Amino acid sequence: MTDQLAAIRAKVERGERIDNAEALQLFECRDLLAIGELAVIANRRLNGDKVYFNVNRHINYTNICVNRCTFCAFSKEGPEEGAYTLAIDEMVERAREAAGCGATEIHMVGGLHPDLPFEFYPELLGRIKSACPELHIKAFTAVEIDYFAKLSGLSVADVVARLREAGLGSMPGGGAEILGQEVRDKICPEKISGARWLEVIGQIHRAGLKTNCTMLFGHLETYADRVEHLSHLRDLQDRTGGFQAFIPLAFQPDNTRVPGAKGVGGVDALKTLAISRIFLDNIRHIKAYWVMLGLKIAQVSLAFGVNDLDGTVVEEKIGHDAGADSPQAMGKEQLCGLIRNAGRVPVERDTLYNELRTIG
Repeated sequence: MTDQLAAIRAKVERGERIDNAEALQLFECRDLLAIGELAVIANRRLNGDKVYFNVNRHINYTNICVNRCTFCAFSKEGPEEGAYTLAIDEMVERAREAAGCGATEIHMVGGLHPDLPFEFYPELLGRIKSACPELHIKAFTAVEIDYFAKLSGLSVADVVARLREAGLGSMPGGGAEILGQEVRDKICPEKISGARWLEVIGQIHRAGLKTNCTMLFGHLETYADRVEHLSHLRDLQDRTGGFQAFIPLAFQPDNTRVPGAKGVGGVDALKTLAISRIFLDNIRHIKAYWVMLGLKIAQVSLAFGVNDLDGTVVEEKIGHDAGADSPQAMGKEQLCGLIRNAGRVPVERDTLYNELRTIG
C-alpha cells in the first residue's frame, strides 16, 4: 500500500472527510480491491450489512423533448418515428397495475415536451394520487422543474408547491449529468447549466422535498470532472441535507451522438461507486442502478460500498434506448436473491427509506 493510500485509509477509519485531491488520488489508483475495502468501511459505519430495495414502477410519460442532448438516445422530435406521449388515462392504469402488484412508488420522468401546458403535470399527479393514494410519486428532474417554471411563468418554489399539492412526494436526481460546464457544453449544451441545476435543487430542498442526485460517467469527462461533480453535491448537501441517495449512472453509448465515447467497463464502474461512497460522507445511500450497470456488476458493487439496488423498475426506457442489455424488470425475489448471495441482508424500503420489512 502506498503512503498516500495509507493516509486516506487512516482518515476513512477515523470517519474523517477526504478532500478533492485525495479523491482524485483514489481514481488514479490501480488497487481496486483496496479502494473497495475503504468503501466497505465507510458503508458499514452508515448502513451495516443492510441493502435496500423497493417495489416500484417507472413511467416515462413522453420522449418528445426540445433539447437534443448528444448523450441521449431516448429523446425524439415531435414528427420523428418512435415519438410518443402517453395519455393520462393510460398512466393512471399503469399506476393501478403497479399498486396491484405491491408497488409503493411510481418513478416518473420524461422529455421537455414543447406542446404540453404546465397544467398537464398537476393533473397527471392528481389523477394518479386519486386512483392510488397509497403510492408515493417520485417524479420530475430539476431540468423539468426549471422548464415548468418557464412554461407557467411561476417561480421554482411556486411550481414545487403546485406539484406537491397535486401529489408529488419526492424527486429523482436526473439531469445533473456532469456539472462542470466544459463537459456539459459538449454533451448537453441546450440543457440548463450545472450551476442552475444546483440552484434549482437547492430551492427544491428548501421547499421541503427530498431528492436523489446522479452523475452520468463514462463519456467525455475526466477523473477531475467527476471529483468536481461529487464536490458540488457534497457542498450542497452540507447546506440543505436534502439528498437521500447518490446514483452514478453508467453511460450507455448505443444510439447516442457522443464522438469517441465507449461506455463504462466493470472496473471503472466499481471504482466510481466505491469512491462515491468514500467521498460523499453526508449522503447516506449509494445506489447501484442495475438497469445501466447490469445485474452482475450491481451485485459485485455490494462489496464496494453500495447499499441500495433501486427496485423492480418495470418498463424503463431511457437506459434501454441507449443500449442497456439488462432486463426491463426484476422480481422482488430475484432482487433479494442477488443481495443474499452477496452476503448482505435485503431490506424492502419505501421511497423515503423507511424500512418496511427485512427479508431473511
